[in-house]
Amino acid sequence: MPLHDPAHAFVPYPDAPVPHAPTGPLADLSFAAKDLFDVAGYPTGGGSPIVLAMSGIKTRTAPTVQKLLDAGARFAGKTVTDELAFSMNGNNAHFGAPINGAAKDRITGGSSSGSASAVSSGLCDFALGTDTGGSVRAPANHCGLYGLRPTHGRVSLEGALDLAPSLDTCGWFARDIGTFARVADVLLGADTAALPARVRLLRPEDVWSLAVPAAADALADAAARVQRVLGDATGIEVALDSFDAMYWNFRYVQAHEAWLTDGPLIERYAPPLGPGVAERFAWSRGVNDAQIVAGRAFRTAFRSHLAKLLGSDGVLLMPTMPDIAPLRSEGEAGLEDYRNRAIQMLCIAGLAGFPQLSMPLAQRHGAPLGISLLGPAGSDRSLIALAQAIAS
Repeated sequence: MPLHDPAHAFVPYPDAPVPHAPTGPLADLSFAAKDLFDVAGYPTGGGSPIVLAMSGIKTRTAPTVQKLLDAGARFAGKTVTDELAFSMNGNNAHFGAPINGAAKDRITGGSSSGSASAVSSGLCDFALGTDTGGSVRAPANHCGLYGLRPTHGRVSLEGALDLAPSLDTCGWFARDIGTFARVADVLLGADTAALPARVRLLRPEDVWSLAVPAAADALADAAARVQRVLGDATGIEVALDSFDAMYWNFRYVQAHEAWLTDGPLIERYAPPLGPGVAERFAWSRGVNDAQIVAGRAFRTAFRSHLAKLLGSDGVLLMPTMPDIAPLRSEGEAGLEDYRNRAIQMLCIAGLAGFPQLSMPLAQRHGAPLGISLLGPAGSDRSLIALAQAIAS
């Protein structure tokens, strides 16, 4: 970890040498990795003292981390994650709450809290995170960063701790789109389903209605900026059945897989879990077979529904989150209310497995507010190219 970590973004592991290529496309950049990714010479703690105690020192580096090292990027350290990656608040009961470099009185969001903190605080140039239910997009919104949830399976999560494998993705953060795009060239390569030169911009009015009115107003200029570059957006509705149905079916799938992943450890060792995390795992344990079957069937139907709406050229323009980050002083009940509202937005990309890029183009009360582009499966690099055009 860096000698000076005023943001409390890094896990305080003893330094171990992590070789990187002396030259390459990322040779002038430093990066951090969420403490779900294996890095040779370090343990992998997953935000949990029990997992850390069982980890041992890793002898292999996760392939995605190795790609960055081989491209010349310098490893800055491993960052704090919310406990077992099952939270969006950025407050780990065991390892603390990293500081939001863009709004110090507000939460970073999670579970990629330390990665967003490190980048927003200028402690590294970019950082790896993971996104299952919003764990890159929420911190990107809150910390004024570019952040991508990629097409499911596009960036390798080999050598990283799971939460819900059919939903887990590997994303990253950067303060500027130029740096973000350089990392994309290394991790993504060319699109498998590139968008055409002229995209069909779509405004999901039902998603916009989920934002608090003041946030929607604050995003108006950003939306206008996007439309000046990409063309006028056509209003549509994206929810299948209802946002309530989408929310619950997403949660059934996520919860079932999270319990399969971490339930055996929780039952064997009975670790003290932090607020919110304990309740979510307790709820996950009770998800029944009928709910699991229904959740999977709904996901298949929604993926088909959204694919038809987008076709090969459609891009959704939507808020990343319902509002700016809650204050650090917000109570657990208020944070849970915010999280549940946010999941209704965030589950769109999660259920579909499609890429969503959050861009830091707005503010409210001096705090960052993100707006997103969401495209068809395999259009990740095209979305970043659109963001480059918008930024310029």
